[in-house]
Amino acid sequence: MKKVSWIIFAALLLLTGCGTEEGYVTVDISQVQQLQEEGAIVLDVREAEEFTEGHIIGAINAPLSELKTGERAVLDKNQSYIVICRSGSRSKEASELLIKDGYDLVNVSEGMSSWSGEVEY
Repeated sequence: MKKVSWIIFAALLLLTGCGTEEGYVTVDISQVQQLQEEGAIVLDVREAEEFTEGHIIGAINAPLSELKTGERAVLDKNQSYIVICRSGSRSKEASELLIKDGYDLVNVSEGMSSWSGEVEY
């Protein structure tokens, strides 16, 4: 059921013009919590040092620098991800890499610098 609602949500975003030509959807940071509630996992692509300084509760870390080398050990192709970084640039690059590898994801247009919710360390 969670997968179905995730697909419906992504389809609605595409229909409302929030999709991109890169093959993935970009969402506003205000949508992160709703997507988490629907079963998506936050994938923080900042470097490990940045991640330990504070991240969204429940997020996993896969630095873009490692994703560029092909590292995917923490990822599961059966899981949906919400890709985030500090400001939005690295998450876009990571989303482009991961979508080509068949991962289900949305990219967050902003980053942790805009996050006003709770964080964990």
